[in-house]
Amino acid sequence: MPAHSSALDSLAPGNIGTQNQALENPAQISLLGGLGAGLITGAADDDPSGIATYSQVGAAYGYGTLWTVLLALPLMIGIQTICARIGRVTGQGLAANIRSQCPFALAIGFVFLLFVANIINLSADIGAMGAAMKLLIGGPAFAYAAGFAVVSVLLQVFIPFDSYSPLLKVMTFSLFAYVGTVLVIHVPWLDVARGTFMPAVKFNAKYAVAVVAVFGTTISPYLFFWQASQEANEVRITPRRKPLRRASDQGPDALRRINVDTITGMLFSEVVAFFIILTAAVVLHANGKTDIQTSSDAAAALLPIAGKFAFWLFAAGIIGTGLLALPVLAGSCAYALGETFRWKTGLEAKPRKAKLFYATIALATLIGMGLSFSPMDPIKMLFWSAVINGVIAVPLMLVIMFLASRRKVMGKFSIPLRLKLVGWMATLVMAAAAIVMFVTWGN
Repeated sequence: MPAHSSALDSLAPGNIGTQNQALENPAQISLLGGLGAGLITGAADDDPSGIATYSQVGAAYGYGTLWTVLLALPLMIGIQTICARIGRVTGQGLAANIRSQCPFALAIGFVFLLFVANIINLSADIGAMGAAMKLLIGGPAFAYAAGFAVVSVLLQVFIPFDSYSPLLKVMTFSLFAYVGTVLVIHVPWLDVARGTFMPAVKFNAKYAVAVVAVFGTTISPYLFFWQASQEANEVRITPRRKPLRRASDQGPDALRRINVDTITGMLFSEVVAFFIILTAAVVLHANGKTDIQTSSDAAAALLPIAGKFAFWLFAAGIIGTGLLALPVLAGSCAYALGETFRWKTGLEAKPRKAKLFYATIALATLIGMGLSFSPMDPIKMLFWSAVINGVIAVPLMLVIMFLASRRKVMGKFSIPLRLKLVGWMATLVMAAAAIVMFVTWGN
């Protein structure tokens, strides 16, 4: 059968029983079956620390930053698609490709900064989940936080990823809580449209930092590593799938799936981000509540203004997305470190065969849990996480564009011109954001 034939053609009468290798997975004929790394990556982007950032921005500036979500969407789709392609084409994660194509010291530097940023992020997320559970049912926040962290580690270590990844897909629906919140409050949609498409941009340091925060929260290095590694891992555990460099006939089907998966996940992510900013703008900013410190603060502030239902939806969403984000944050650390030092990696591997990989997951999560119990200011931790992500994002994106454009790495699947343009645009935007961050430092 020709390589350009559709996935459905392979299931036509006469083809059943002689499955075409161009179809990388028969489950892909269903929409949910074809969604995986991209969907989970997009949903994990709206983690509790992201919710805190979006809430802070919406509370402080109302509708004045909604435009950032629209701008970030195509850039996010572009860079995540490129990362997914690298993993699918080479059969290796991002860190493994950096290790083989760049100086070892550069790979170590990226991994170190990623590890530090992710641990801070884990700490913020675990603490926020504990605080949200306390808001919902009362009791000790630290006990809930510890419980969430331990359960997340046990799930990743002792249950194969393909057994609980469908649960993660289902959990993405928890993010609809933020869409639901908007449905139970009055929204002046004309003002929303004006703020989104004709924003009154403020030219001052605080507004610039808010814009940088949105981009830094949306386009994050840990998402690059996670999606590339998940694509590479699927190649290893799925018998039909081969790296596209060695199985070019799988290319059309694979790239089509990646496009659909990534666009769906990133669109989902940005729609949710839009509604979080919108909720904070409508309920908090409009009522003079402009100083929000954490995601749980945002949830608590909704209660007297928007009512119990909106409060419950918002708080429950924090827990749901946190459960999604913890394995992505810890897993991206483990994949990056393992691929750099050539350990056995993969969430399907038996713990005894990938001890260092799973030890990294446990260590990152438990250190993050410990930090969440410390007296450190959670806002300062989020700030430093954003700073580190800003430092690492631009050089990492430069390396990603180098890898994705190189025929030695990608073969005939080096990225086309349209993806190059979007990828370089995303890199330039993040570079501008980093420059603004450092210029406005301390203002």
